[in-house]
Amino acid sequence: MLILMTMSEVKKNSRREQRIDSEIIVDAYDETERGLGWYYYLEDKLNFPFKARCVTKRVVSPLAEAEVVTVEAMAREEECVHEMFVEVTWQGRKLAVPLSQLEPVKVDIETRRAVKDWHYWVARGYQF
Repeated sequence: MLILMTMSEVKKNSRREQRIDSEIIVDAYDETERGLGWYYYLEDKLNFPFKARCVTKRVVSPLAEAEVVTVEAMAREEECVHEMFVEVTWQGRKLAVPLSQLEPVKVDIETRRAVKDWHYWVARGYQF
């Protein structure tokens, strides 16, 4: 299970930092470009649909810890200006929830790595 930590608790991972710098935010000069870099990286690397478990409660989301949902797609680009959201099916409805709230369940390596990259970015306290 993923445990979200503060930046001081998350050790710097040079391999992950290099991937983020060279694949995700390369040539990004401002907040908008960094956000778009993350958006398109995740849209490309996440293999939808996949199951994910809620690992932390968030005020902006109705999901409860340990609840499992189906992640269908990235939320619309304009919903991901400050944080990455994904569309899920929840109680028969589609809604967007923070990707940082979810841990993939039984997914391919590419999807798992991309989500871990995002969790790392958030846990380190980085911002767009």
